Amino acid sequence: MSSWHTLAHVVADPLPADWRDQLAKRLGQRPRRMGSWAELALYGARLCLDAAQEPALAAGAQLRVASLSGSLSATRTIAAQARTGLPMPFAFMQSQPSQMLAALSQHLAWQGDARFTLCRDKDAVLQLAQQECGAAGLLIGWVEEDQRTEWWRMVRD
Repeated sequence: MSSWHTLAHVVADPLPADWRDQLAKRLGQRPRRMGSWAELALYGARLCLDAAQEPALAAGAQLRVASLSGSLSATRTIAAQARTGLPMPFAFMQSQPSQMLAALSQHLAWQGDARFTLCRDKDAVLQLAQQECGAAGLLIGWVEEDQRTEWWRMVRD
């Protein structure tokens, strides 16, 4: 069994009041058509890669995001809007984890194996990700909308 080395670990809890401004500055523009949960995932992932001194996620690295609840505000919005009988609102896309993963891929200049897990057990998510991971390592984050984001960049020793 191989051991793991943590290149970076970041926690934003509590979130700074200006975290969205910090993200826009880091990206060079405000993210568009992205819900707050996806923005928070991107904020944490970008902080972690910056701390690891990586301008982009390495090719072949795996990306994993986990949460207790996912995108609650977008889900609540679409549930309320769906009761009106109108077509599915744009917020529906913001409630989808695949859209968050696509945004991360785009803004981290990366393509590869990305997954989202709704889970209560961080250790189980990490253990599974490490078992599936190759030589390029892992970027893994835990994101709770409007509360916290925690990320690790890890590679095998």
